[in-house]
Amino acid sequence: MSASVTPVPLCLSATGPLSGRVRVPGDKSISHRALMLGALAVGETVIDGLLEGEDVHATAAAMRAMGAQAERSAEGRWHVQGVGVGGLLQPQGALDMGNSGTSTRLLAGLVASHAIRATFVGDASLSKRPMQRIITPLSQMGARFSGNGDRLPMTVDGASPALPIEYRLPVASAQVKSAVLLAGLNTPGITRVIESVPTRDHSERMLRGFGAQVTVETLPDGARRISVQGEAELKPQQITVPGDISSAAFPLVAALVVPGSEVVIENVGLNPTRTGILDALAMLGLEVAIESRSEAGGEPVGVLRVRHALLKGGEVDPAIAPLMIDEYPILMVAAAFAEGKTVMRGLEELRVKESDRLAVMAAGLVACGVPIEELEDGIVIQGSGGAPVPGGATVASHLDHRIAMSFAVLGLNAKAPVVVDDARPISTSFPDFLPLMARLGALPR
Repeated sequence: MSASVTPVPLCLSATGPLSGRVRVPGDKSISHRALMLGALAVGETVIDGLLEGEDVHATAAAMRAMGAQAERSAEGRWHVQGVGVGGLLQPQGALDMGNSGTSTRLLAGLVASHAIRATFVGDASLSKRPMQRIITPLSQMGARFSGNGDRLPMTVDGASPALPIEYRLPVASAQVKSAVLLAGLNTPGITRVIESVPTRDHSERMLRGFGAQVTVETLPDGARRISVQGEAELKPQQITVPGDISSAAFPLVAALVVPGSEVVIENVGLNPTRTGILDALAMLGLEVAIESRSEAGGEPVGVLRVRHALLKGGEVDPAIAPLMIDEYPILMVAAAFAEGKTVMRGLEELRVKESDRLAVMAAGLVACGVPIEELEDGIVIQGSGGAPVPGGATVASHLDHRIAMSFAVLGLNAKAPVVVDDARPISTSFPDFLPLMARLGALPR
């Protein structure tokens, strides 16, 4: 997040229907992985469409601190000169992760199998987030962790050689899966991760693209076992990062809840492990039109067209939670305007994100006059039937970018202004959020 310590309040309004064609920033998950794997390849990796957010800049800075070169050209293209698997160097200072949990967990995996020591620090929000989920498997591989229990600041002493393991994820998590697979790149033998529920597969796709030997098999119980052959040799790549569907969800829902709106969002990544938001909206009666399907960097992409519509309340299948955990806050906003009650369960993971997103969204919705019932693992929302919600509240973002953007969208169809107490966190994932929304007709009050 920005180094500024002065909160920047935000209140958006729509004086009429939203309309226009826009592109959202590059996918954050893919951007992180492109920088990391480019730094482990031998030669130059070129990346187009990299997300220019603070989280991704934290990853780039960390890779530079460990010996790689990662620079942006005047044309907006990123060039990464890698050091090769096993070639990471001892960083001279702490690695500042800012607000990025993805950077922290995945980079800890890289460090875990290199003979180096790295200390990870972060902002106040990140420093509250638990790291035990990566500490457990990476410790089994031989890495040693010290510092502040399972919170940042955290020091990782990598093992060389590390030990290959087979690790079954106790909770579905693409970040934990990726941390173990990345550690496996510099580990002799085969490292395996078993996931009972499929999670986003950007790591597997990109590892293959860089030349790593990765296999995925389905076990008799339906679980997936992902294996990576260690002591890999990665080859540099030319990568085009598709637009982030997690970011696209905000203008998408904005068009959905503002009467008369029609918005087109171009170049959106449609990886089937990431499109849970589209599936959830379909469960509530909205089929988002997908046009002009193609492929970029091994990832499916397409154009989304969404019009204002009245959702029908219902139950969102908890099985899709791993495919859209980051999109639940904005889905809750959509549900606030639905006809009838919407039930969302299986959301325990929301309690350990940048904030306790379940509690924070529940409190904010209540403050804005939306009837809800908070559950231990979810929420029940009574929709307005398409009518404006009462609004008239200042909502605490808790330094969480997705909370800030979600309530900014809620305020577009509210009787009284909805003020987000601090918009600064938005720059971590969507630095062009305000200009993009302004182009569609949503302007600051």
